Amino acid sequence: MGDSKEGGAESPPAGAAAREGLSLLSQGESEEPSAQGSALFLGGNEVKSRAVVKYSSAPPRTAFARLEEKTDLKLPPANWLRESAKLGPAGTTILGNSKKSKPFSSFGMAYDFIDSVGNDVDVVSDSENIKKLLKIPYSKSHVSMAVHRIGRTLLLDELDIQELFMRSSQTGDWTWLKEFYQRLIDQKWQRKKKSKEHWYQKAILSKFLYYSINGDGAAQPVPSAEQQESPSSDQTNDSDGASWPAPFEMPSSVSEDPSASSQGSEPLEPSYIVGHVASAPKEQNLTTLFNDGENSQGLKNDFVRNILWTFEDIHMLVGSNMPIFGGGRYPAVSLRLRDNNKPINVLTGIDYWLDNLICNVPELVMCFHVNGIVQKYEMIKTEEIPNLENSNFSTKVIKDIAQNILSFLKSNCTKEGHTYWLFKASGSDIVKLYDLTTLCEETEDKYQNPFTMPVAILLYKVACNMMMKKNQNKKHYGTIRTLLLNCVKLLDKSRHPQIIASANYMLSELFQLDEPKKEESSESPLNENSDESYSEEEEEMPDSDENGSYSTSSDPSDDNKAVAIIKSVGELSVPEKYKSIHQIRPSCTFPVCHDTEERCRLVLSYVLEGLKSVDSSIKKESDLPAADPNTPIPLKYEDESTRGSPEGLEKQMALFLDKMGSLQKGNYSSQSGMIPGSWQHKMKLQLILKSSKAYYVLSDAAMSLQKYGRALRYIKLALQSHDTYCCLCTNMLSEVLLFLSQYLTLCGDIQLMLAQNANNRAAHLEEFNYQTKEDQEILHSLHRESSCQGFAWATDLSTDLESQLSVSCKCYEAANEILQFSDLKSQNPEHYVQVLKRMGNIRNEIGVFYMNQAAALQSERVVSKSVSSAEQQLWKKSFSCFEKGIHNFESIDDATNAALLLCNTGRLMRICAQAHCGAGDEFKREFSPEEGLYYNKAVDYYLRALRSLGTRDIHPAVWDSVNWELSTTYFTMATLQQDYAPLSRKAQEQIEKEVSEAMMKSLKHCDVDSVSARQPLCQYRAATIHHRLASMYHSCLRNQVGDEHLRKQHRVLADLHYSKAVKLFQLLRDAPCELLRVQLERVAFAEFQMTSQNSNVGKLKTLSGALDIMVRTKHAFQLIRKELVEEFDQPKSDESTPAADSSPSLNREEVVKLLSIFESRLSFLLLQSIKLLSSTKKKTSSNTEDDAVLKTNKQIYSQLLRATANKNAALLERIDVLVHLLDQLARGGSGGVQ
Repeated sequence: MGDSKEGGAESPPAGAAAREGLSLLSQGESEEPSAQGSALFLGGNEVKSRAVVKYSSAPPRTAFARLEEKTDLKLPPANWLRESAKLGPAGTTILGNSKKSKPFSSFGMAYDFIDSVGNDVDVVSDSENIKKLLKIPYSKSHVSMAVHRIGRTLLLDELDIQELFMRSSQTGDWTWLKEFYQRLIDQKWQRKKKSKEHWYQKAILSKFLYYSINGDGAAQPVPSAEQQESPSSDQTNDSDGASWPAPFEMPSSVSEDPSASSQGSEPLEPSYIVGHVASAPKEQNLTTLFNDGENSQGLKNDFVRNILWTFEDIHMLVGSNMPIFGGGRYPAVSLRLRDNNKPINVLTGIDYWLDNLICNVPELVMCFHVNGIVQKYEMIKTEEIPNLENSNFSTKVIKDIAQNILSFLKSNCTKEGHTYWLFKASGSDIVKLYDLTTLCEETEDKYQNPFTMPVAILLYKVACNMMMKKNQNKKHYGTIRTLLLNCVKLLDKSRHPQIIASANYMLSELFQLDEPKKEESSESPLNENSDESYSEEEEEMPDSDENGSYSTSSDPSDDNKAVAIIKSVGELSVPEKYKSIHQIRPSCTFPVCHDTEERCRLVLSYVLEGLKSVDSSIKKESDLPAADPNTPIPLKYEDESTRGSPEGLEKQMALFLDKMGSLQKGNYSSQSGMIPGSWQHKMKLQLILKSSKAYYVLSDAAMSLQKYGRALRYIKLALQSHDTYCCLCTNMLSEVLLFLSQYLTLCGDIQLMLAQNANNRAAHLEEFNYQTKEDQEILHSLHRESSCQGFAWATDLSTDLESQLSVSCKCYEAANEILQFSDLKSQNPEHYVQVLKRMGNIRNEIGVFYMNQAAALQSERVVSKSVSSAEQQLWKKSFSCFEKGIHNFESIDDATNAALLLCNTGRLMRICAQAHCGAGDEFKREFSPEEGLYYNKAVDYYLRALRSLGTRDIHPAVWDSVNWELSTTYFTMATLQQDYAPLSRKAQEQIEKEVSEAMMKSLKHCDVDSVSARQPLCQYRAATIHHRLASMYHSCLRNQVGDEHLRKQHRVLADLHYSKAVKLFQLLRDAPCELLRVQLERVAFAEFQMTSQNSNVGKLKTLSGALDIMVRTKHAFQLIRKELVEEFDQPKSDESTPAADSSPSLNREEVVKLLSIFESRLSFLLLQSIKLLSSTKKKTSSNTEDDAVLKTNKQIYSQLLRATANKNAALLERIDVLVHLLDQLARGGSGGVQ
């Protein structure tokens, strides 16, 4: 014996007498871990064999009773065919009295060990079929087996042609196969009856086994009635039948009908089908053609043992009923009865050897008899069986036969779901393989094949099992898809709607709708080849193997209907004859969806097929309930007038919320009459939900492509699907409510984007109205259950901007309301935050919309008129939206967006202030209290925005924007108070104080140092503020009398602000006029100071300062000259293109005006300077420096008078003259005067 193996087997564990039997194991569980497999070493040819018992219904093994010599086995023992504690529940089966293998025995095992099918196991079959296959080269008897492929697993079942055709004569089924068989194989077919000898041998074997467990050896007569009793009538079902592994609850399998006759003369009940689909009573006309006279258990696993047998590299799930005895000196032996007059032959030896290998039994006990009289016993070790006299065979050859047969079948049984027939006629050396499914499809009814239903169910179950293994990676998706497609292909839609609907639903589930976008290009295992995969479209293997071909067209034994032919059974004994083909595993690829739309469309195609199956099983359309004459049919045009209006939306929102509330209570309203809880109801719910998800993903994809009309169409279908789901649902899951919230959020996004892209409205409308046939059919199925109008308010494509914004807002509000219904808000914080952000954003959009409308009304209004009520209403609406939006953002601690909305509210307050400034006559106008109130409110909102942000680091761009707006507000307020001083209400000093404060605050929030796009604006604003303040203090100084201290203070402030204004204006390239004006005001300020001076020296000093200011204006004139030159050159270079200068164009009128003032002031200053210098010269001794200045000033004055006298001089010429004169003045005019 070999190494210790994993899992349990029926070989004796070392020492432990208590462990001599097998207990009943749960499916898929192995027995004692210490039990051993077996590896036999025979004559140097090693054959590896390992057996693990996966399931056993046998009681603990009992020692066999050695019968006394001369015991007559023709006499029945007292316990014959009776239950016994030693036998357990399946006693008669253990003793070998059960019928031969059923036509679907492998399916029963496959259902129980679904994990192994299609993946780990090569073959599933009855041990009798395995033995028959391995004996093909040694035996002349016929072989007839049905072969089915599920993944990489082959299911083998005996196909009893004799029984089949006998039943065919009675039922009319399989007549096509009978005709085919008679035409090609055996023209003179007739039923072969079994001989009396066969039944005699069967009877004495049964009695011998009962004697062996009885122990007392007493032969007691048994009533004749009991002898007629069916051996399997005492059997109990060892499992409840496989449950239906679907993505939702399905009815459990129906137990066997007790009325099924044990005599085989009456037909079976439909429960012959495993799993019992809901539409089962007429699922398939599986007649009694396989009933062999004993009570059939349908597609159930009725083997005493299911063993996972590994023979060399072949993994087989084998069913066995061989009786095994144990205890005492022989912990595990098989018991055989042999006629002493008939020597053991090779076939019997292979039989015994394989049985012991499969069941892992180390020894064989043979009882010899003559005419039923026991003679002797003989003990033989399993490894010695191949070397028995008259029964010598090579285990190596058996291994080669096994590998070759498996290779042959795997290479040719390529189409999943097809029934293949492996046939060898009695006495023939030729083995043929036919595809019965293809032959059957050539007949009138392709569903005549009784294997169709079990195969389809098995395909379905294997796919279900793979689907439910969440830890499996996606490399199995190709396999699952192929399994399900083949399952659907096999079934008649009208007969099996439930399986077809469920299979289509699972097909749709294979496509993950929420995968990340990069999944197509990532290292996805979807398209990798794997051993578990294969393709239903796989080509049959070419017959060009160098080791030999399966068939040749010239051979007379060739049959053109056969898929493949083994021309001689001798080929099977040649080592590795078909090895190269055995290694081939065709691949099955999962379809590559290059984009989201393609994936969703595939999902919807499966959903549609599923919906059709469900609908076809409920009622025909004509059976739908008639319309209620008392319920008016809602017409489209009635809704149009009110739907878009805010009032209409409010009404529909209220209805929607009522509906949501009723969903929590589980109201159910289906129009088609589906019964809640039925498979149709559950399946339709799943399919509808899947369709809504697919449409949602399609809508999201269209949204990202900016196809907003298409996106709205898809989200409408998603919401219609969801509305139907709500009508059918009896218990709304929180997950489904979350989906609805997401759908409404996306719908709000789409409506907002449509509002912002009104210029493409026609294209969007065209996309919105387009519909595919598939979408129409899905919608038709939805309309069977619901009107689908629950979300019509959210999905209409309106042409009105206000309506679109309102609908968008209502969508977000509805999404938010749904999150409030259950604990969804706390369970999905990210989605909740997103909804509130969107609510804040749409309220900002609506607020801005109303604010802009109010501003437009204001601009159209006649200046003198007061504020209209329409404007006030718009302000209120806008303010309300901003307030709500601010609350939304603050509730999720979104300081930046809250600051932006506060900033917009400040802007609204400024618009309100501007609206109040228009009242009254322009000449008599004063800064009104209402203006002050609104500007102060605006300031409050801007300050709140800054407090919300905290520091500039949080969001520099927003911070700078708010600061600028706040500075602008202060500046506007100060400017208006300065320009339209409210002297009727306030004293001049108070106004000046308020203006000064406001200007300084504006200056504080005006950042002139930070380098940014706004820096020139800030510099201009600051320069303007300093200019205005300087002008104000200059004005105060002119008008004030008395208080010398205050006058001095004003003089200092005016001088300070003028110098600051000049410095800032000099930094700007596009404000030469402003710079010139400030400098002229400074000169005027100097002139004013000079009037109050008495001494010539003081005056001369002031004049020198003023002329110095005049010299510094040269920079401003150079800028003006440059702009004028550019203006003159522009038409010459490109007349068709206007000047595209970033700076504003020069105001020529203002330049001329300022130039005239400048010329007059320069002339005045020069004249005054000449006068003062002349008078000073007469009084004092000569000063060479003063003489030079006087001389220069006279020359410049002379030139200036001549230049100003020329009235026809061009502007550019005048500027050139002034620049020249200023140069002269700078060089010598005022150089010596400080």
